[in-house]
Amino acid sequence: MSRHLRMAAAQLGPLHLSDTRTSATQRLVNLLREAHGMGAKFVVFPELAFTTFFPRHWYEDLAEVDRRFFESTMPSAETQPLFDAARKLGVGFYIGYAELLQEGGRTRRFNTAILVGPDGSIAGKYRKIHLPGHADHKPEAAFQHLEKKYFEVGNLGFRVWRFMDTITGMLICNDRRWPEAFRVLALQGAEVVALGFNTPSENLNYPEPPALRVHHHLIMAQSMAFQNATWLVETAKCGFEDGYRMFGHSLIVTPTGEIAAKSVTEEDEVICVNADIDLAADLKRTMFNFAAHRRPEHYRLIVDRIGAEVTPAEGP
Repeated sequence: MSRHLRMAAAQLGPLHLSDTRTSATQRLVNLLREAHGMGAKFVVFPELAFTTFFPRHWYEDLAEVDRRFFESTMPSAETQPLFDAARKLGVGFYIGYAELLQEGGRTRRFNTAILVGPDGSIAGKYRKIHLPGHADHKPEAAFQHLEKKYFEVGNLGFRVWRFMDTITGMLICNDRRWPEAFRVLALQGAEVVALGFNTPSENLNYPEPPALRVHHHLIMAQSMAFQNATWLVETAKCGFEDGYRMFGHSLIVTPTGEIAAKSVTEEDEVICVNADIDLAADLKRTMFNFAAHRRPEHYRLIVDRIGAEVTPAEGP
């Protein structure tokens, strides 16, 4: 008998600099209730879900950034209502936030996501590893992408958890562009991957049509889900935040690489699928039977080399 888990992507429209954590949390609670009304038992919220995407702004004073955008405890007094609602409804969720901690006598900052069980307790934590953007000020740019300034590279690795009768892993935004991240989760038996994102519609580095950026987003999701035989839930925070646009296209992808559901707005929106967790069984047994077909002795370059180098073979 197949296992089923009704999963939802709870997309957020824009959060502005003037929006409070309290108002953001109330919107998340409303989305949670809507998802529950659709029968969802697991809800995936976006990356940095309680604030605007603040890395687009340059701040000299990191204390101001900490005060305005980071969470030193989770849940906090302002975010607790989301945990209370989840416990009352019996719904688990994934959510992203900016994490602040004091460790070894210094301040540390991470772009973090957590898995929260239907009882409201935190079941797992992931800190974003593939940080995009830059750390230096680019005043000539249309906007900044300062994740490398405000966050450290995650230090918890790529892990999975036994969660709601599944094996679930977490990623965040730019991680979706790196096949290694998905493969490490799949090698630990991942059946579901939850991922929140905030992705600008404009490419900061070179001209790129917004439609092409969306195209890349969609084909990455489909290929990563299929090549690792996992369900994938990707949820956006999107729309015009203080005049800067991020695209939506939240989606739920099957282990066969098909888009089962996709958002159609850049506002608060819930999509939901009754996921057959065992749909990937045939793929895991045959095409993507890692034990039978993987040849890691020939993959050493993946972990031994960071940057690309031209190293042509010698001889025939």
